[in-house]
Amino acid sequence: MRTLRLLAFSWLLHFKMLSQSAFDGFLAILWPIFFATVAFFMFRTGHRSELSTVALGAAVMGVWTATSVSASSALQRERRLGTLELLVASPTSLALVLLPISLATSTIGLYCIVATLLWARFAFGIHVPIAHPLPFALGIVGIVVTIGALGFLMGVAFVRSRRAWAIGAVTEYPIWLVCGFLVPISLLPHWVKPISWVLGPTWGMRAIHAGAFGGNGYGDVAMCLGLAVVYVAIGMGVLGTVLDSARRRATLSLT
Repeated sequence: MRTLRLLAFSWLLHFKMLSQSAFDGFLAILWPIFFATVAFFMFRTGHRSELSTVALGAAVMGVWTATSVSASSALQRERRLGTLELLVASPTSLALVLLPISLATSTIGLYCIVATLLWARFAFGIHVPIAHPLPFALGIVGIVVTIGALGFLMGVAFVRSRRAWAIGAVTEYPIWLVCGFLVPISLLPHWVKPISWVLGPTWGMRAIHAGAFGGNGYGDVAMCLGLAVVYVAIGMGVLGTVLDSARRRATLSLT
């Protein structure tokens, strides 16, 4: 119970801090509108049902964009602010401190989903149906959680690189393609498909489609959340290895 309370409080604290930035808030709304506009112009010759699918994919693209750079550079940011040593020395596990940060950044992506769907409806006249509201809502929650967990894993995996933010930025477009945000996974090369199925956003996207267009998305939500747990577990193991190495070499501020 104490751990859950800590995660909830930390998530709320970081979410409030991130929401206070007018610049980041403006980008969170502007980026998905740009992405959605480009996507709609690319697929405008298709059927309206296809454009509804594109609208959902463009909305989720914004969640990943909001998370990839910020979460990947979370440890680097703490080092730059001079708080990394304090976080490592605190009684609370560092993983429980970093995980809410990545979850807060992915939650900010909810702004992107709302902005994109409103832009599609009023600027392009694209109505996204929601056949089953509960699976649709669970799919959104699942994809926010799994993207936050994946961002946490990226943050600890890239900690040794001082250009972690750039590595996070590089992953934006591959994830869009591999997870089927705009292009169906069935059209991808056969060697890419196994990668798609081990990425949580793929299952989250399937759950959202099921909720919007009809279907049972509960299994996809379960897979999405299950992979989030796996990402967190791997991230905690990697973080422990990195911290042990930094302590032995006394290079915590330099690693």
